[in-house]
Amino acid sequence: MTTALAPRGRYIPWLFVAGFAVVVGVNAIMITFAVGSFSGLYTPKPRERGLHYNDVVAEQKARDALGWRIETAWRADTGRLELAVSDAAGQPLTGARVSAELVRPVEKRPPVGVTLAMIDAGKFAGFIELPVRGNWDLDVVIERGGNRFAQTRRIFLK
Repeated sequence: MTTALAPRGRYIPWLFVAGFAVVVGVNAIMITFAVGSFSGLYTPKPRERGLHYNDVVAEQKARDALGWRIETAWRADTGRLELAVSDAAGQPLTGARVSAELVRPVEKRPPVGVTLAMIDAGKFAGFIELPVRGNWDLDVVIERGGNRFAQTRRIFLK
């Protein structure tokens, strides 16, 4: 006489399903964090930049020692960019040559150069035609005498 055995092992296929669900869930979380945390920053030629790191630090210290300050103003209605440049004492910086360009930080677009003319002591202005509005990095270079001051500032153009 044979007796019927109770079916065993019905949970085993569900263990496989649960295991794959855990793997898929962890992958989904990792993909979400990876895509959400990308800042859009990209450094061209990172090795060369790393080799010249001490030069960059020395340039920043020299810039900080000058104490020059830049204030920016953007007039969206006219497309006019104004820069007010002052020295360490807060006096307008005269006799300087100022150049600037706008770079889009999150997409590869060619930089937009700006021709700045002195409109007053320490004040420079130029007009810009931008293809899109939004975040831009304003790279300003000021040269006076043997001194060079370079600064990048993130601005939002409406």
